[in-house]
Amino acid sequence: MSSQPGQLVPRLDEIIAEHIELEGALLPILHAVQAEWGHIPEEALIPIATALNIGKAETHGVVSFYHDFRREPRPAHVVRICRAEACQSMGGRALESEVKERLAGRQDVLFEDVYCLGLCACSPAAMVDGVLVARAATDDICGRVGA
Repeated sequence: MSSQPGQLVPRLDEIIAEHIELEGALLPILHAVQAEWGHIPEEALIPIATALNIGKAETHGVVSFYHDFRREPRPAHVVRICRAEACQSMGGRALESEVKERLAGRQDVLFEDVYCLGLCACSPAAMVDGVLVARAATDDICGRVGA
């Protein structure tokens, strides 16, 4: 969901109020904001910092430090293909190359690096939109993103 100026402030105030009393409230607030809008809108940083009596730079620093926080909305699909040794030995590199070639130019697909999905016995492993895929194949991964 993209943030609209009129929508952001009332809901952001609610999110802050729901978490303000927690010890170390910044992370829970940021997680809730991202859950609400799919990313952390720039215009949310100052109200969060003000509510917590911290600087915008500190809020920005936390958002930029943790790789799971996003400053921009994510594309519709996220594909992670394991790069760990077990998956590489079972064709993970070739799988990644084939999938990227087949999905080249798709703006609705984001590839993220991952170095273990815990499916070593069923490699190569992938994760598509949060769903684990054991013994992953190009057609299976591409089919899950509508290609």
